[in-house]
Amino acid sequence: MEIRLDIFFIILGAALVTFIPRVLPLMLLSRISIPDWGMRWLSFVPIAVMAALVAQELFVTDGKFAGLSTNVELIAALPSFWVAVKTRSLLGTVVTGILALMLLRLLF
Repeated sequence: MEIRLDIFFIILGAALVTFIPRVLPLMLLSRISIPDWGMRWLSFVPIAVMAALVAQELFVTDGKFAGLSTNVELIAALPSFWVAVKTRSLLGTVVTGILALMLLRLLF
């Protein structure tokens, strides 16, 4: 099997573009000491990213705000959120969400 040189350079460039933004901050941040306020601020980044992803999935449909009356995913998210807060169980939350969405899609 022959590899064309231009395709090889495209693959190599894509690998570098993916690798550099991941490794460079890790190398730089491992050499410095981040203050306590910075560490506290960074601890909220995963929560904020997850909230943004979930909110976009629940509240936006086809680029428009989806209302509560027609949004079965949002209605199914309510019992899932309740189970997550009460039990702190990932498995329970996922099972509750799947069952709630299945039931709502069956009814509507």
